Amino acid sequence: MTDTDDLSPFKDRVFKRSLYFFFFLLFLLLILTVISLGSGHLSLSPGDIWQTVTGSGTEAHQLLLFQFRLPRIILAVLVGIGMATAGALFQGVTQNGLADPGIIGIHTGSGFFVVLFLYLVSLSQDQPPWWANIGLPFVAFVGGITAAILIYVLAWKEGVTPIRLVLVGIGINAGFSAAILLVQLRMSESDFNRAIIWLSGSIWNASWATVLRLLPWILLFVPLALYKARILSVMQLGEEMAVGLGTAVEKERIKLLIIGVALSAASVSVAGGVAFVGLVAPHLARRLVGGKFQRMIPVSAVIGAILIVLSDSIARTVLAPSEIPVGLIVSVIGAPYFIYLLITIKE
Repeated sequence: MTDTDDLSPFKDRVFKRSLYFFFFLLFLLLILTVISLGSGHLSLSPGDIWQTVTGSGTEAHQLLLFQFRLPRIILAVLVGIGMATAGALFQGVTQNGLADPGIIGIHTGSGFFVVLFLYLVSLSQDQPPWWANIGLPFVAFVGGITAAILIYVLAWKEGVTPIRLVLVGIGINAGFSAAILLVQLRMSESDFNRAIIWLSGSIWNASWATVLRLLPWILLFVPLALYKARILSVMQLGEEMAVGLGTAVEKERIKLLIIGVALSAASVSVAGGVAFVGLVAPHLARRLVGGKFQRMIPVSAVIGAILIVLSDSIARTVLAPSEIPVGLIVSVIGAPYFIYLLITIKE
């Protein structure tokens, strides 16, 4: 048996166990989706949901379910998948368990470019034109790439160590956060308030148009991440071993970073600064199914979706009819876990 064969998930003794976990988590996500559909200021019973889905519900229930809650939940699932997959890629490429896009500055880089773009558009028009919303993921992608380049350039010193990358990333995060605040101070009061809510991480304004804005990015880049998962597993063996197995390490590293930035930036463009999903989901997936990315990325994606759907359900029910930004709920979960990892993970 060759080393390459040994890396195939279908040859792995725990692949069947990983499959069980994957489908169990999918089932859990389905249950949470049903609960979330019924949760909110106006609650719906499972019977109400079933009648509405089958077309025998009231007009009010149909409006609530299909125009408000369903697109919001689908958007939460897509954002969770995108952020968790991006986190797994960043952790794999950097071989650093702390490399979450929300911690090392990728999210704030994307957020700064989005806020600056919206501010510049607002100077010329009272209402953003239709193309401005469609262009947000591309603007966020440019911001994320800019942040990634800055992090690597500033962290490079005869290589990039995990601790240096995290420290530089935290510094970049702080720098972009300050730049965002400077732009916000130039905004009108209403735009400033909307920016604050968005940057805290929120999907309260979800619609089918928002879902369609994010969906192409998920459909394109998540399969690419899965396609590159085997190469990412090979890279964990060390650069010399990976080169010996025929992997162009530097080229593949750049490709994987671009995929990760694209997923992270597109998610940020619709949900704002939801941190820690890209940290927590890959770690939980690794504990459940091991470190091979062929099985870890799919499980991580489902866990990310669960985290966002669960957090959003809590965010819109705990203080109903008021809402808490979903990013704050995720941070309550993720921040203690990040501190735990800082204490336990060795350089």
